[in-house]
Amino acid sequence: MNRIMHISALTFMLGSLTTAVAAECCSPKAADPNTYLAPIKELLSKKWPENRMINVVCHGHSVPAGYFRTPIVDTFNAYPNLLHKAIKDAYPFATMNVIVTAIGGESSESGAARFEKDVLVHKPDVLLIDYSSNDRRMGLKRAEAAWTEMIKKAQVQGIKTILLTPTADQSSRMNDPKDPLNQHAEQVRRLAAQFQVGLVDSLAEFKAYVNKGGKLEDLMAQFNHPNRKGHDLVVAAAAKWFLPQAEK
Repeated sequence: MNRIMHISALTFMLGSLTTAVAAECCSPKAADPNTYLAPIKELLSKKWPENRMINVVCHGHSVPAGYFRTPIVDTFNAYPNLLHKAIKDAYPFATMNVIVTAIGGESSESGAARFEKDVLVHKPDVLLIDYSSNDRRMGLKRAEAAWTEMIKKAQVQGIKTILLTPTADQSSRMNDPKDPLNQHAEQVRRLAAQFQVGLVDSLAEFKAYVNKGGKLEDLMAQFNHPNRKGHDLVVAAAAKWFLPQAEK
């Protein structure tokens, strides 16, 4: 009897392990940074007259809009323009625009409402979406609906999409999973996996800096807006999606 019980227990354990492995293998994941933008990187590498204009659109709230210490807008030290510079340094023959459609104070619902006339009109090759900091005001369910709407509309148009988790906020409890900033970040990660699009985990970069002994205030222009050093963290994470493999 003991032997039968032992075999049954072993069989159950093996079955559970197999189920867990299968779930891990089959769970959707965010896009692979090494391959997701491969067609875009190929276009960026082309020389005249074979090249063409590449449009990257950064859609979101005050952080991509360039707000530092409100009301100062430091456009050229914010991550969209810094990303533009990083891409151009890697691809000297490329012709490209980085178009910022972000509006300070806006939520993803407002961003979704103007998505067609303000974003799709630019025919982006790559789209970055960054709304989570402001989405805390309206909650996870409404934010998920708005992000999903924008992602689906972009995918219908064949636009490569990269989602950004929020940058840090000094008023949040950074190590509390139940803090709204962390909850919205986790939702963005899940959406990236669900739709198999790109992910720039800005919040993870800020946490990593602090965990290595840095001070959060070193990265902030004000409690909810990063300074140049904070934007540099976002750029480093975002640029990995665009740079040639050897330069990562």
